[in-house]
Amino acid sequence: MAIDYDKLISLRIPEVEQAYTARDTILYALGLGLSIDPVDKDQLNFTYEKHLVALPSMAVVLGNPGSWLRTLDTGVDYLRVVHGEQGLVLHRPLPPEGTVVGASRVVDVIDKGEGKGALILWERALRDKATGEPLAHITQTTFCRGDGGFGGPQRPTPKPHQVPDRAPDVVCRLPTQANVALIYRLSGDYNPLHSDPEVAAKAGFPKPILHGLATYGVSGHAILRSMCGYDATKLRSLSARFTAPVYPGETFEVRMWRDGDVVSFETRSVERDILAIGSGRAVIG
Repeated sequence: MAIDYDKLISLRIPEVEQAYTARDTILYALGLGLSIDPVDKDQLNFTYEKHLVALPSMAVVLGNPGSWLRTLDTGVDYLRVVHGEQGLVLHRPLPPEGTVVGASRVVDVIDKGEGKGALILWERALRDKATGEPLAHITQTTFCRGDGGFGGPQRPTPKPHQVPDRAPDVVCRLPTQANVALIYRLSGDYNPLHSDPEVAAKAGFPKPILHGLATYGVSGHAILRSMCGYDATKLRSLSARFTAPVYPGETFEVRMWRDGDVVSFETRSVERDILAIGSGRAVIG
C-alpha cells in the first residue's frame, strides 16, 4: 500500500491525554544524564522533589500519539521510517506535574521522488487539561525512506538552519552513562532498538543506540546550563536535525553560537567525532 496524499493530510490522529507526576519529571531528567554529580545543586532542581522544576525539553515526550504511522491507516512503510527533525516552542514553563492533552495533525507530505523517500511534517499542540491553556507547540519531520514516488507534491524541502561560520562562542561537554538508554526509555519510548542487543544487531548496530530525543534533550540541557544559568523559564524554543546515531555512554560536545536571543548549536560524539545533531536553533530570553 502506498501513501495517499489527500488521505494522510486529512487523517484524524486521536488526542492523547496524559497524567504525569513529579516522579516522571525526575525520571526524564535522570534519563538525560542529569545529576551524574549528585551534589550539583543546579541539576538537583530537576532531579529532587524539594524544589522540582521540569526540563523544558520534556514537553516533547508528553501527549505523544506514539506509533500512529504504524497503527493508523497511513500506507507508510513503517520499518523504514527515521526521525528527521524535531522542534519545540514553549508558551509557558512546563509544570513539574499535571495532566496534559496532545492534539496532533499532519501538516504536509513531500514526495522526494522514486527511491528518494518522502517527508511527513506533523505537529502537536500540548495544552493543560485543567485550564485549557496552551503549553507547547511541537513539530516533527519523519523521513519515510521507502515511500518516495507516490505521486505527491515534489516541492523543495524546508531549508535547515545554518550555524555561523566562526568558532563557537561556548562549548559544553556532557557525559552520559552506559545505561542511560535503559533509563530514558521509561519516559515512554520502548523501542527495543535502544535496549535489546539482538534487535540492535539485526538493524546493523554493534549495540543498542541512544534515542534521538535523548540526544536532543542532552543538547537542551547544555543550552540551559551554558546560556540560561539553569533558569528553565529562559529557554523558549529548541529545534534540531538528527544526522547520525550515537551510543549510550558517549560524551556529547555541544557547540553553541549566540546572536542576540538566538543560539545556534550542533552536537557531536566526542569519542567518535560524529555529528549527531546539526542545524540546531534555540531561542532564549
